[in-house]
Amino acid sequence: MPLSVSVQEITMPAYLPLLVVLAAALAGSGILAYAFTRRGRGALPGGLLGAAGGAIGCLIFMLPLQFCTFEAERTALDLAFGILLIVIGMAAVLWPFNWAARRLTERTPLLSVETQPGAFRGRLTPILLLAPTIIILALFLYYPSLDTFRLSTLLVRLGAPRTAFVCVDNFTRLVGDADYGNAIVTTFFMSAAIILISMSLSLLIATMAYQPIRGASVYRTLLIWPYAISPPVAGIIFLLMFNPTGGVINYVLDNLFGVKLPWLNDPTVAPWAVILASVWKSMGFNILFYIAGLQNIPKDLQESGAIDGANAIQRFFYITFPLLSPITFFLLITNMTYAFFETFGTIDYLTAGGPLDSTTTLMYRIYEVGIQNNDLGKAAAQSIILFAMVIGLTVLQFRSGGQRVTYGA
Repeated sequence: MPLSVSVQEITMPAYLPLLVVLAAALAGSGILAYAFTRRGRGALPGGLLGAAGGAIGCLIFMLPLQFCTFEAERTALDLAFGILLIVIGMAAVLWPFNWAARRLTERTPLLSVETQPGAFRGRLTPILLLAPTIIILALFLYYPSLDTFRLSTLLVRLGAPRTAFVCVDNFTRLVGDADYGNAIVTTFFMSAAIILISMSLSLLIATMAYQPIRGASVYRTLLIWPYAISPPVAGIIFLLMFNPTGGVINYVLDNLFGVKLPWLNDPTVAPWAVILASVWKSMGFNILFYIAGLQNIPKDLQESGAIDGANAIQRFFYITFPLLSPITFFLLITNMTYAFFETFGTIDYLTAGGPLDSTTTLMYRIYEVGIQNNDLGKAAAQSIILFAMVIGLTVLQFRSGGQRVTYGA
């Protein structure tokens, strides 16, 4: 067991944690009292429930951190980060409290009971059937996730037997880290390019592959098979193709146009090599779903549009594309996840984050900091930030783009 050693003693008045919890309880009380009043319910029950939720939400993060962000030696940035954590914890508790209270006051059951044929007649059987999956998820997913939060508050060296508590330094020190800022810009640029190019080309190719031509099934299979290749293998394939000296791409460009591009040696060109490799790797997945979506579009709508005088392009943009919105929305989320996380293998084998960190994404930087530089604490903090970014972008997509999705014909 690694020993945990505190870097400095907590220097704060003994009453300060109590004041912080009390402030969170008062804020939660006011929020739920207002919510209950707007629903025509008493403010007192909402205030009491909100006070409990606010206190619990505050303690979710502050207890593991020992209220260290409120120490006298901490900077204003540490204090602001601590307040942000309290707000996040309160929101995570107050929202389900408010939801459950609203369901109960409306006399709506919290959990719907399945009554149709085929449902289990008790709770023991489904619990026993789910137990192996729940145990595996708890051991290999949930516990490592919680341990990542613990590591993010420590100074941990890979292979070292001792650790040191550093509060939120692993997070706040990233604010002034120029390399981390560049990694954020690189990640968003490359991810946006991968998503846009991959989905656009996939829709175009799927539309053409869907046409009634001889051997269509063979073409579709050949278009989809790159999805079965792992990202590292895709990186190796494109390394052979984009090699500046003996690569196939430069050989063709030199013979046709007399031009050779420094695909893997120029910081302005190397990101595009990774983007092209990632697009090729993900297109098969997108094509598969777009072809499935095209097969579900009623042909009578296309025929009606043709009878009304709409040409092929107009029928595509006014009939086909809107009816593909559920597929497009699903692929947008999955491609975003792929671009942020699964491009690591391609980058590692193709460019190794170079040249000059031009292809160092947030995911690859976590690997560099945690494995190459042996700093597990900083790597854990950066992995949590990356996870929060992806979750935030996903929620934003559901709140904005999800409302414009048309389900059904």
